[in-house]
Amino acid sequence: MRLLAVVAASLLAHAACAQNAATLFEQAQRLEHGEGVVRDLSQAAALYCRAARLGAPAAQYALGWMYANGRGVPHDDGVAWRLFALAAEQGDAAGERMQALLPAAPGVALPSCMSPDPALELDLAFPIPDYNAATPQLLALVDRLAPEYEIEPALALAVIAVESGFNRTAVSPKDARGLMQLIPATASRFCVRDAFNPEQNLRGGLAYLRWLLARYSGDVTLATAAYNAGEQAVDQYGGVPPYDETRAYVRRIGKLYGKAMHPIAAAAPERCMHQMAIRARR
Repeated sequence: MRLLAVVAASLLAHAACAQNAATLFEQAQRLEHGEGVVRDLSQAAALYCRAARLGAPAAQYALGWMYANGRGVPHDDGVAWRLFALAAEQGDAAGERMQALLPAAPGVALPSCMSPDPALELDLAFPIPDYNAATPQLLALVDRLAPEYEIEPALALAVIAVESGFNRTAVSPKDARGLMQLIPATASRFCVRDAFNPEQNLRGGLAYLRWLLARYSGDVTLATAAYNAGEQAVDQYGGVPPYDETRAYVRRIGKLYGKAMHPIAAAAPERCMHQMAIRARR
């Protein structure tokens, strides 16, 4: 089955740090220059910083350039010098040139986004789920439904794994139900009559996930943070809310999916999709 290969690739993706850094850098470039996406300098800087933290010299240089020019981040020559110095230490010629042009600032702190991730400590409390719990029937259902909503099956499966551990009858303390853990309000919003019906649950969850990906321009971290904590919380904090559960949640999905960005589709209407519910009841 095609999805089985996707699952295997997703489980290995989080170990490939160099490839992940390259993907982050590529997406940051697209956001910085508005190539196929809405130009967003602050999000570009955030992605550059994540790649820089993984040790990518090109990202360290690019983030240094943004600090040197106040693009998406406050202008700070000291921070820029530190970042150029990091790139230069790895043999980046452009970083070495820019470092020489700025006053030395070895005592200036790097951006906070390059500090060790406190969420690392949450991995023991929130382990990665076991994909062996997914039945062939569920894999086939995800493989069939996810493309209808222009969602990559690997992302859909990652959300299901973290939300319910592939348990179709799961119920959370907040009354979130089924495979994609739909609370009653979200189920009603996307016309799910029976949240324990696997197809209806997946259709409702996929519709909501697609809407969130469109809202956050394909940023998987923001979209999944909103799936967990609500888009209002993400908007209020300007990013992932400072909740341990949400931080662990997006980290686990990131490990399983292995991509920072998802192809962006037009958002489905944020309303009850009656034709979807009718199909699901057949």
